[in-house]
Amino acid sequence: MPAQLATSLEMAAAPRAPDFLDAVARLRALLADDLDAVNAQILSRMESPVQLIPDLAGHLVKAGGKRIRPMLTLATARAFAFTGDDHIKLAAAVELIHGATLLHDDVVDGSSLRRGARTANVIWGNKESVLVGDFVFSRAFELMVAAGNLRVLQVLSRASSVIAEGEVLQLTTQKNIDTKFDTYIDVVEAKTAALFAGAAHAGAIISGANARAEQALADYGRYFGVAYQLIDDALDYAGFDSDLGKNVGDDFREGKMTLPVVYAVARARDEEKSFWRRVIAEGRQTDADFEQAVALMNRDDAIADTVACARKYADRALNELENAPDGDFKDALSNLVKTSLSRIA
Repeated sequence: MPAQLATSLEMAAAPRAPDFLDAVARLRALLADDLDAVNAQILSRMESPVQLIPDLAGHLVKAGGKRIRPMLTLATARAFAFTGDDHIKLAAAVELIHGATLLHDDVVDGSSLRRGARTANVIWGNKESVLVGDFVFSRAFELMVAAGNLRVLQVLSRASSVIAEGEVLQLTTQKNIDTKFDTYIDVVEAKTAALFAGAAHAGAIISGANARAEQALADYGRYFGVAYQLIDDALDYAGFDSDLGKNVGDDFREGKMTLPVVYAVARARDEEKSFWRRVIAEGRQTDADFEQAVALMNRDDAIADTVACARKYADRALNELENAPDGDFKDALSNLVKTSLSRIA
């Protein structure tokens, strides 16, 4: 048998390394009953006599998503042996906060695709999306109050305000090619990681974890959230639409200063500065500019270093997770972080 053919057959027969979707599926299986209850809570909270509200909110809910954030709440609660049902309300609240921010984000960004489907603002309009987003936010807070834990209410309320701050901070960096690494990480920690942190923290709080474990799980969520967003940043320049649930290159076309762009601009040669100023700061782009941007990023390791940065945050998340009790939920949360990096492998 030719060596090349033998190698190909060996590769085909070898077990496939677990990837991120496998890790999500495993965690979802562990939490199957809880997730069914969360989905039921979400659907019941979308009811309204104003028919546009359940129609538009239902479009977002039915679009799916991995439910990572609510699963963090459920899994951390279960990891600490929580036996009540308040984690269901809080997980639903977390997902509604996330859903509300998506409705608002799509209007701000002018997005047309979310999770592979047309965005609500494209179908119903910007005003409608913003107002229904406000409705969804209010329902999330009703669920937090229903859970009856003031500390969790404080944590998730604070996360909601930090997310809004992150959105505003991102607006100040958009099209600003002078944006530095630290400023961009501030955006990510606020806009994305704050809800990851709040979701994991909430589960630890209601389960009665000690103060050290509580903080560790909050930090786990925060570091995981940063790592997850940085991989998303890299995928916008090195991925496929199916990986992102949106169009590859959207961040570039919107002039967003994500980490690959921050690195690329900082490392650009003098004659290339005008390119980045034109395509990002001025927003004057041609069909060939995205390919040129990717080529410059690859030459200067901007994408590779974004992934390396994500790996550092993932390692920090795993280190904090050591403070959780050993068991299936801890293992599943660990695999979620480890395999999240594989989305761009």
